[in-house]
Amino acid sequence: MEINIPGRGIIEIKNLLLDYNGTIACDGKLISSVQEILEAINKKGITVHVVTADTHGTVTAQCANLPVEIKIFDNSNAAANKRAIVEELGAEQCVCIGNGFNDGQMFETCSIAIIVIGEEGCSAKSFMKADIVCKDIEDAFDLILKPSRMIATLRG
Repeated sequence: MEINIPGRGIIEIKNLLLDYNGTIACDGKLISSVQEILEAINKKGITVHVVTADTHGTVTAQCANLPVEIKIFDNSNAAANKRAIVEELGAEQCVCIGNGFNDGQMFETCSIAIIVIGEEGCSAKSFMKADIVCKDIEDAFDLILKPSRMIATLRG
């Protein structure tokens, strides 16, 4: 999917990286609206990666029927692990959505970083590194499904 953002240029989105807890899940349980929306994003040809330290140990079971690739890593270095995944995929083709402090390095690396406040709130430090702030995951997903919203927010 290509988005032409005046002042930023054309961004080809191939990968969407999603934090799990606090972003697409609350207390380890997937937010009910997420499955249908992820299927729509997948149909746009975007590969979705759930990147998490899996605090509650539920991501594999909760995402079993979703069109996503799950990347679970050690909790001790979550921020660096998320950044490394972005770099491996090609940062210029990545959009990410998260809410936590450990999403900050991912936010600095991706072409477009979206932070959601959600039920857990969000890290103030990561908030300052995000390109766009949304009140919840549904609004964040709408930026991808309705790219004119992202263009309007990010144009120079």
